[in-house]
Amino acid sequence: MILAGGKAEGLSSANPGETGREKALRSYKLYIAGKDVEGDGWVYTVSARSLLEDVFTSVSLKRALEQDPESEAKHHPYVVGRCAIAGDNGIDLASEAAAAAAPEWAAVPLERRMRLGTLFREELIRRQDEFLEMLVAEAHPVKLARWELSCLLQVYSEESLRWYRERMHTEFEHNGRRLIVRRQPDGVVAFNPPQNAPAPSAALAVLALMAGNSVVVRAPRSIALSTMYVIRDVVAPLLEEVGAPPGVLNAVCGNPKQTLDRWVESPLIQDIFYIGGSQEGLRFQEQCVANGKKPILELAGNDGIIVWEGANIKHAAEAITESFYGSGQICMVPNYVLVHPNVAEELIAEVKEQVKTVRPGYPEDEDVLLSPVRRSEKFFTLLNQALENGAELITGGQRTELDGTPSETGVFLQPTVVRVDGLAGARKYDVVRHETFFPLLPIVVPEAAPNDELLANFIDFVNSNEYGLRNSLWARSARVINAFVQRVTNGGLLKINDSHIGFLPYLPSHGGTGLTGGVYGEANYPMLKTSHIQGVSIAHDISPREAVFGS
Repeated sequence: MILAGGKAEGLSSANPGETGREKALRSYKLYIAGKDVEGDGWVYTVSARSLLEDVFTSVSLKRALEQDPESEAKHHPYVVGRCAIAGDNGIDLASEAAAAAAPEWAAVPLERRMRLGTLFREELIRRQDEFLEMLVAEAHPVKLARWELSCLLQVYSEESLRWYRERMHTEFEHNGRRLIVRRQPDGVVAFNPPQNAPAPSAALAVLALMAGNSVVVRAPRSIALSTMYVIRDVVAPLLEEVGAPPGVLNAVCGNPKQTLDRWVESPLIQDIFYIGGSQEGLRFQEQCVANGKKPILELAGNDGIIVWEGANIKHAAEAITESFYGSGQICMVPNYVLVHPNVAEELIAEVKEQVKTVRPGYPEDEDVLLSPVRRSEKFFTLLNQALENGAELITGGQRTELDGTPSETGVFLQPTVVRVDGLAGARKYDVVRHETFFPLLPIVVPEAAPNDELLANFIDFVNSNEYGLRNSLWARSARVINAFVQRVTNGGLLKINDSHIGFLPYLPSHGGTGLTGGVYGEANYPMLKTSHIQGVSIAHDISPREAVFGS
């Protein structure tokens, strides 16, 4: 449970004893132009544990507080924080503040801006317990929260920061000229984090700041606390340390449609970083382009794991079980498996065994990897469609209680594996063709065929995926590995004999092709995606006529 008050302006200080209250309550106003600004009401966060212990009381507390912020309900131990809501005026003020600060911040030398990445990494490490507690309060299992933190530490690692720096500014000498290839900031970048991982996604705003942009972040109204914590308590003080002008960073909690509509219509916003579903994201892309905005899309993923004969089956199965982390409600987890028919039985048996270690429970429990799934009707629709079309249920398929007991009313879903035979008709199954966002994994077993034919079919299947976030391969054969490296064009990342979801330095952290990245989709580094290339030539005593026609 989150008890500290942090640096945000709120109901109490970080030390509950200083105010005489029973506990501190995190309270965040809108953060605009370096100041905490009143909003139009409040939204409240109750602990994830409370939703599992007593959902009726949790919902009642939120309703009571939204009707009367001074209600005694604010003292209930289930209540961990609140965030002010932005109306039209607050949304517009944040955009105006960002636009006013953008020119001055863009003029700050790159080296000083790059220092922000190092400071942010150090602050995340220093405050890691607090950061993890915040994610756990919002229903992230603590083991997954640690993974999310590790991803951010790779994005802001020394190796990655050096790589970004090299891409942002490179110089050459040529015939008495100093030639510069550099990236210039786009201007004002607006961030729309998703509900499933708002704080780690909002943390990408630091990359846009390092590029020289000013930023506006929308904290999701239904789960705003961790986003406001990262922006207001962690990042904002670092900007003061590097001498950034007020307004470079702004954060508002608002209704998604209301906020996005105003961003699209505002002449002050240049880029909008949108994380969400593919259908909604592609429609949003059209609106952005029509209004002269750069849409940076991070949409759904339908990632595949390919297991070839001779692969380390135990390790491949470990990577496959990543599909069920967070109950599949993470865009970059595996969504389907394609396995060589010669090792299909062995792999399925190993996956079935390893799935037993993926269990539900309270998010603060160390061994828990499943998250509650509040609306599970579509899970059963997808599962039943697959079974009716001929898929075989390998394991799972039921709701479950907190202790793992199958139940018609449980808020968790069992990790579920189905077998789909035949490659040609595999995509008639929605569980194979589309991202499900549930703990529901199809293992596709093709018909037996010569290896050269199978290899070609496997690569064609991966490349014909409508989505394109990540793909991974498990194989020992150098010929097979090389074929995938040379011929797989789908996706933003290809990992071989490794964790599917792990982040690494240097490699792009986001982006992808097809329904994952939109029309302009590709792997991207958010720092580079929120900037644009500019070439510069600096010459002395050069004759233009000679430069054009020669001496």
